Amino acid sequence: MNVPNKITISRIFLIPIFVIFMLVPFPWGTMPLPGTELEIAHFIGALIFIIASVTDWVDGYYARKYQLVTTLGKFLDPLADKLLVSAALIILVELQLAPSWIVIIIISREFAVTGLRLVLAGSGEVVAANMLGKIKTWSQIIAISLLLLHNIFFEAIGFPFASIALWIAMFFTIWSGYDYFYKNRAAFLNSK
Repeated sequence: MNVPNKITISRIFLIPIFVIFMLVPFPWGTMPLPGTELEIAHFIGALIFIIASVTDWVDGYYARKYQLVTTLGKFLDPLADKLLVSAALIILVELQLAPSWIVIIIISREFAVTGLRLVLAGSGEVVAANMLGKIKTWSQIIAISLLLLHNIFFEAIGFPFASIALWIAMFFTIWSGYDYFYKNRAAFLNSK
């Protein structure tokens, strides 16, 4: 197994650690922030999410730079992204920081595209993430990070940037899902 794939797997292993920090009630107190407070455990959890998210860029960069792109990597990388993002979105609903209907739309798209990838893999085709899919992933990561940090950078001025970022993430999620299905519609039209 090459280094980029090991980095991707490390992202998957960070997910349960992230979940523990976000959902287990550690009695570590809170951090006073302008206009809000943030539990220290949630701050640590948000940092773990951000670190795990950055590994998405690191493994891709390393794989392309050293020509280590593999079929396993093309499969594992988007799977790790989906697992991390889905876990974070479900936690945001649990903490009442994100509306469940937006989370349902985003996670449903992830399942639908994963299903499409499986259909295509059955015919021997592996679909790597395209630029629109990468924009979708990073818009989700930015929105989730801001929500996990309780809009920390914008709360003092009363600007709901985290909520706006979530709407932007939903837009790119829908658009990229449509794009994947439209570009691969032949898989459904030619199936018997």
